[in-house]
Amino acid sequence: MTQVLRKLVTFDEFVAKYPNNTGQRYELYDGVIIEMPPPTGDHEEVIGFLATKITLEYSRLNLHYFIPKTVFVKPVEKESAYSPDVLILNQPNLVNEPLWKKESTVTQAASIPLVIEVVSTNWRDDYLKKYADYEEMGIPEYWIVDYAALGGREFIGKPKQPTLLVCCLEEGEYRISKFRGDDRIQSPTFPELNLTAEQIFRAGTVS
Repeated sequence: MTQVLRKLVTFDEFVAKYPNNTGQRYELYDGVIIEMPPPTGDHEEVIGFLATKITLEYSRLNLHYFIPKTVFVKPVEKESAYSPDVLILNQPNLVNEPLWKKESTVTQAASIPLVIEVVSTNWRDDYLKKYADYEEMGIPEYWIVDYAALGGREFIGKPKQPTLLVCCLEEGEYRISKFRGDDRIQSPTFPELNLTAEQIFRAGTVS
């Protein structure tokens, strides 16, 4: 479960006091500091696998993208700040980001071709809150990777099964495509990416 540490702080206060040397992750949800659940080994292996495969793909395409270690995504009109599991940044647009140089924070959809959240016990944040805020920001592509089938049945079916949701912005709203098993992931950002859902879900399995 997420734990509320403090209520009603501004983004500036959060950034100024963010404890970045503890190994623990925190996010800001409408002025409330949230301690994120400790990651599991499987969770980290899925993140590492995705980051590696996507890095290889944008490098192959000679795109000026990179995956940062620690960056906040801030909806402009809210006192919120998210630290995605995998965040692809469009480096040329960072000169237009007012908070980038001093606070390692991005606020513009033009800076974020793709954002990925790997689902853990706080799954409602990924499926509901972050989904709504990323959509409102205009981020063109958002993946929800539910490798452990933790999300609600309305999202991943009944019985629950591992599912990867690719949310693509169309006319200001996300269109959701769901991938399971041997389905090849269809990504508008990386249309030639050759990955199946099962490869991602089993990232921690060495054969």
